[in-house]
Amino acid sequence: MEEENQTGVVYFHFHPFSMDPAMAPLLFVAFLLLFLGSLVGNVTIGLTIWRDHSLHTPMYFFLFVLAVLEIGYSTNIAPLTLASILSVGHMLISLPSCGAQMFFFILLGGSDCVLLAVMAYDRYVAICHPLHYHVIMSWRLCGQMTVGSLGLGFLLSLPLTILICRLPFCGHSEIYHFFCDMPAVMRLACVDTRMHEAALYAISVAAVAVPFLLICLSYGCIVATILRMNSAEGKRRAFSTCSSHLSVVLLQYGCCTLIYLRPSSSYSPEEGRAVSVVYTFFSPVLNPLIYSIRNQEVTDAVRRLMEIPMRNPWIGPDYLASLLSHHRIRTGQEYQ
Repeated sequence: MEEENQTGVVYFHFHPFSMDPAMAPLLFVAFLLLFLGSLVGNVTIGLTIWRDHSLHTPMYFFLFVLAVLEIGYSTNIAPLTLASILSVGHMLISLPSCGAQMFFFILLGGSDCVLLAVMAYDRYVAICHPLHYHVIMSWRLCGQMTVGSLGLGFLLSLPLTILICRLPFCGHSEIYHFFCDMPAVMRLACVDTRMHEAALYAISVAAVAVPFLLICLSYGCIVATILRMNSAEGKRRAFSTCSSHLSVVLLQYGCCTLIYLRPSSSYSPEEGRAVSVVYTFFSPVLNPLIYSIRNQEVTDAVRRLMEIPMRNPWIGPDYLASLLSHHRIRTGQEYQ
C-alpha cells in the first residue's frame, strides 16, 4: 500500500486460481478458448440474423440484441482475467479501472436479464395472441423495449458503482475473485458496508427477481394456452419455440440468484468464484449453441451464411471464367 500513499490511487490484485506457476498456461488456454468460443458463437448468431432477411422478426431481433450484449459482457470480463492468470495474481488494477469493470458488468448483465423477460413477453404474445402478434409487437415497441432494457441497466449500475468507488480501502488489497465483482470488492472496505450491501441486494431484486417473476407469469399463460391446443403438432412446435429461451433463463437466473440474492452471511468466496466462472465464461459459449441447435430456422440460416463465400462470384470459378471470356473478347476487338 506504499504506492497508494504516494499516488493517492488505490490498487487491487486478484487472487490467483492456483499458486502453481505451471498451472497458469493451462488455465490461460482454457479461459482463452472459452472467450474465443463465446465471441465466435455470438458473432455468428449476430451476423446470421443481420444478413438473413427471413430472420428479420421481433423474436430474432431480440436474439440479435442478446448476442451483442453477450459479446460486450465477455469482452468486459475475459481480457483482464486472462492477464491476471498470466501474472499469477501479481497484476495491479486501479480503483477507477475496477469501477469501470463493475459499471459495465452490471449494465450489461442487468440489461441481459431484463431482455430475457422481454423475450418471454414476445413468446407470450406469439402463442397466446397470434392473430394480433404483428400489431402488438411492432418494430417501434421492440426498439422501445430494447432501449428500456439498456436504460434500466444503466440506472441500476451507475449509482451502485459510485457508492462502492467512494468507499475507503485500506490494508488488504487482494480481491478474492477473478474480476471486480461487487460483493468481493466491498469486503475490502475498512468501513461498515451494510448500506452498500442493502443497495446491492435491492438492485439485484430489480435486475433478477422482478424480471424472473415476469418470465414465470408469461410462461404460466403460455403453458395454459398450449394445453388447450387440440393439435399435437402445434403443441410440439410451441414447446420447441420456448425450450431454448427457457434453458438460457434457467442458466442465467440460477447463477445470479446463487450470488446476489442470498444473505451476505452465507456468501462463500470459493463458491462465488466457481459460480461466476459458469455465468461469465460458460454461459456466453452455451447460449449461441442452445439457440442454434434447438432452433431449425437459425441452424438453416447459419448454414446459408457459411455457404455464401462458396457462391460468391468474386472468388468462385464462375467469376474466373467470365473474366477470361471478357479478356478474350477484348483482345479480339483490339486485333480487329
